[in-house]
Amino acid sequence: MRRWRRAKRSPTPDHAPAHAPSDTAQRRQYARTMNMKLKERLALALSAFLVLFTLMLIVDIQMDYGISGHRVPLHGRVKIGDDTDKGRSAYIEFRKRFLQKSNGSNGSREYEQSAPSETSGGDAEPRTPATPADRFEDLQRILVFQLQGKADDNPVVVPPHRDLNVLRPENPTIGEMEDLEPRLLSIQCRTVAWSAAATNSRPPMYHAAKTNTLRKIFHVNLDINDQSVIFESLIRVVCYSVNASNLEKFQLKIAQHELYEDGEPLVGAILRDMTFEPILHVEQKEGGTQLKLIIDYPNGVQALFKPMRFARDVQTLPNHFYFSDYERHNAEIAAFHLDRILGFRRAMPVVGRVVNMTTEIYDVTEGDILKTFFVSPANNFCFHGKCSYYCDTGHAICGNPDMLEGSFAAFLPTSDLAERKVWRHPWRRSYHKRRKAQWELQSDYCDTVRSTPPYDSGRRLLDLIDMSIFDFLTGNMDRHHYETFKMFGNETFTLHLDQGRAFGKAFHDELSILAPLLQCCTVRHTTLAVLLKFHNGVPLSKVLRDSMKADPVNPVLWEPHLAALDRRIVTILDAIRKCIDKLENPLPNEINAVV
Repeated sequence: MRRWRRAKRSPTPDHAPAHAPSDTAQRRQYARTMNMKLKERLALALSAFLVLFTLMLIVDIQMDYGISGHRVPLHGRVKIGDDTDKGRSAYIEFRKRFLQKSNGSNGSREYEQSAPSETSGGDAEPRTPATPADRFEDLQRILVFQLQGKADDNPVVVPPHRDLNVLRPENPTIGEMEDLEPRLLSIQCRTVAWSAAATNSRPPMYHAAKTNTLRKIFHVNLDINDQSVIFESLIRVVCYSVNASNLEKFQLKIAQHELYEDGEPLVGAILRDMTFEPILHVEQKEGGTQLKLIIDYPNGVQALFKPMRFARDVQTLPNHFYFSDYERHNAEIAAFHLDRILGFRRAMPVVGRVVNMTTEIYDVTEGDILKTFFVSPANNFCFHGKCSYYCDTGHAICGNPDMLEGSFAAFLPTSDLAERKVWRHPWRRSYHKRRKAQWELQSDYCDTVRSTPPYDSGRRLLDLIDMSIFDFLTGNMDRHHYETFKMFGNETFTLHLDQGRAFGKAFHDELSILAPLLQCCTVRHTTLAVLLKFHNGVPLSKVLRDSMKADPVNPVLWEPHLAALDRRIVTILDAIRKCIDKLENPLPNEINAVV
């Protein structure tokens, strides 16, 4: 019986019914079944994904609007950080008070108030600042006492006899360190490279022009067929001996504690050279987010050229971040003059000049940059070069019709003569739309900086606070790194380089730039004295305006930017006063914490 049932369940092919499906039909049926199962699995997976995505979207919306139902901006979701100041810091409390004052007064107009003037030339007449209501006599008394040998224990103001920038036990120059004399003849080398294809394809007139250029550069007689200078597809070096240029003399006189001495005549000589000397060769500077050109003058002088993009009164767009703003050529010029007026002398000489794009750029330029020149629909000569961001037809540099204004900054010594070290700025911003830097979250961040070399001793921390004051006056938020000369070690000044994103907002004072001062609550006696001098005496705006009158592209700054300098000095002095009050009169909870 068992055998019969098994046979019934599994009939052999010989006994199978006539209507039973074949093997091919069974395979097709199996494939259809598996295909349906695969589709079902895919449908289930897609449904699960959609459910999870919907849940994530709901959570995101809840985070965006919060419990109250009011929308919180994206940057508001970032960790807020400390609500009150800790340690020596006075940053948070001063910032709250500053924002309350600026919101309730017209002292610092915001974007919507300044928008009508962003592209107009109105309000450009010089204004005489009113007599200061607060002369900060308490700060003046501290300076007088320190000069008399008193108040040396002031927790904020560093007296001159404890400031290495004033004491300067040693102040050697680069020339002394390298055992070079600026008045001696200098042996210099120029590297000239032409490809064989370019050499063979250019007409004889091109070779003649190149030979004339070489004669100007090297001050030697060259023949068109001189194979010692022009030969196939190789880089060759032609050395020559000439009297040292003004820039070379200046570079050799750079000292451990300053770029140049007060009243140095070589500064004016360099400015004249960059203004009037003929331009022999131009090439684009590699790297960077925006277009810059390297300018070669006779006698080995070089300058960095930043072209003019827009008029003086065009401000930073309200919705632009500090890292997406254009660079301004006039900001470089004004920053150099301001650096010199404040007594820092840490910025290289910069001057304005109007050049002919045809004869002074296009005709003396080589390489791929030539392909970026074109004539605009307005019949202006334009080019855009090649760089990371703003180098395309939509962001082209255009002349009027071929005359172009720009800034010319003198070069620092080459790395062969004086190598520089690049440092990450402790108060560097996050350069991100939503993330914040550590110093923005931690009120006692300066305690961490103070415990880290080289900020734990010497002049470096005070230099960074000087830099923050300088940047606050100019409105420069783009300070991510800084440089020093390696040969002088850590006890040397910080260079004030790259001010292109300064002077962008005339009616807005960015208090976060003063974070080093407000979080560390320390400042040089000499810096405070200079600020008080301009606050109570001849205004800084007038002194800077007079200093820039000699520049070929004067007026350099829009008048509201000059007026902002006088307003911002008051803010800096008020911040120093706040630091002194906080450290001399600590809050009760801080006293209990110490006890």
